[in-house]
Amino acid sequence: MGLFGSLSEKLNHVFSKITSRGKLTELEIKQAMREIRVALLEADVNYAVVKDFVARVSAEAVGEKVLNSLTPGQQVVKIVNDELVRVMGGTVSKLEVSPKPPTVIMMCGLQGAGKTTMCGKLALMLRKQGKKPMLVACDIYRPAAINQLRVVGKNVNVEVFDRGTQNPVKTAGEGVKEALKLGYDTVILDTAGRLHINEELMNELLDIKKAVEPTEILLTVDSMTGQDAVTVATTFNEKLDVTGVVLTKLDGDTRGGAALSIRAVTGKPIKLCGMGEKPTDLEPFYPDRMASRILGMGDVLTLIEKAEHAVGEEELKKLEKKMREARFTLDDFLTQFESIGKMGNISELLAMVPGANRLKISEKDIDEGRINRFKAIIRSMTMYEREHPEIIKSSRRKRIAAGSGTSIQDVNQLLKQFDQTKDMMKAMKGKRRFPF
Repeated sequence: MGLFGSLSEKLNHVFSKITSRGKLTELEIKQAMREIRVALLEADVNYAVVKDFVARVSAEAVGEKVLNSLTPGQQVVKIVNDELVRVMGGTVSKLEVSPKPPTVIMMCGLQGAGKTTMCGKLALMLRKQGKKPMLVACDIYRPAAINQLRVVGKNVNVEVFDRGTQNPVKTAGEGVKEALKLGYDTVILDTAGRLHINEELMNELLDIKKAVEPTEILLTVDSMTGQDAVTVATTFNEKLDVTGVVLTKLDGDTRGGAALSIRAVTGKPIKLCGMGEKPTDLEPFYPDRMASRILGMGDVLTLIEKAEHAVGEEELKKLEKKMREARFTLDDFLTQFESIGKMGNISELLAMVPGANRLKISEKDIDEGRINRFKAIIRSMTMYEREHPEIIKSSRRKRIAAGSGTSIQDVNQLLKQFDQTKDMMKAMKGKRRFPF
C-alpha cells in the first residue's frame, strides 16, 4: 500500500465528502473531525498528539472564514495540511556542521532499527554533497556488526575505522583523531544497540558523548513500530539529549504514526528518512512535502530532485517541454521506465505524483518484472509505432508480443498504462501543486 496508504485513503474519504458540498454546517465539520480523529488513532499516532491536532483544526475549521467561504471543504483541507506540517516540525531541519572539523555524527538506536545500514546511507549522501566522511565501528557486542559496517562502507566507497573489540569509547576517540590526521571532515559513529533500552547501554553512549562531543546525536527509529518508536525516542532523548531523529522503513509503513508523533512528543526534529532498501534511499525530512504525501497530493519537488539525479537536467527539460505540448510518445515512456530504476522504489515514486492515488494502481501494476516486460515491448516496436501508438492494432500487437517474448495481454496493458499516463499529464497541465 505504500507510505501512509491507509491513513491517506481514510483522510481522502473524509475530504471527498466535504469538498463536494457548496456549504458546510458546523455539524458536518464536527463529523469530519471525528472521522479524522479515528483515522489518526488507527494510524498509530500518539493519543495526546491526536487530541491536540483535532482541537486546533476544529477551532479554525468552525470559524466564520471557513463557514462563509465559497470553498469551505478546500479551506478545511488547507487547515489540516498546515496543521500536519506544524506537527511534523514546520520546516526542514538540516544536519549541523562543526565550525572546527571533523563534524562528529553519533548514530544510536535499538537493534533491528537499521542503524548500521543507515550509517552507510548517510555516508553516501554526505559524499555526494562533497563531504569526506569516515565510518567508525563502535558496536563490539552484536556478532558481525563490525563486519557489516565494513561491507556497508565498501558498498558506498567510504573508509571504515575499527579497532576490533576494544572499548568503544576508546575507539570513538581514536577514530576522531585519525579522521583529523587524514583529512576526513565528517565522522559517523556506529554505536551499539540493544534489543531493549538498559542502563549499561545508556552509560556507554553517555561516555562516548563525553569523549568526542558529537555535533549531532541522531537516533535511528524504526517507523514500523508505531507507538513503540515514540517511546524509544522519548527515553533516548531523556538520557542522551539527541539532536534529531532518523526514521527508517518509512516506505513500508502504512500507518505512519511515528512520523506524526515524534516531533510533537520529544520536541526533536526528524532530520532524515529512509525510504527503501537501496543505499541512495535516504531523504531529508521535509514536513511540508510529507504532509502533501499524506493528503494524497503528491510530492512534486522530491520527485523532481530524484529525477534530476537519475536523468540529468537536459533530458528533464526536453521531457517537460514534450509534456507541456502534449507530444509525449512511447519512446519517452521508455526513457521514463529506464530512469525509474535509478530513482528508487516504484510505489514510493508513484505516491509522489499528484492524483496518482485516484488512479487505483495496484502493487502488481508496478512490479519490477512488469516494467522490464514493458521496456522489451517498446523496444520491439518500430520508431513510427512509438511515435503513433494509435496504429498498433491486432496484427501489430501479435508481432510486437512475439518479438518481445511477451503476451498480447502484456502489450494491451502497456498501451492502456501509456494512455492513463497521458491523461494524467493532461489533467496536471497548468495545475498548481495544491488544489486550493
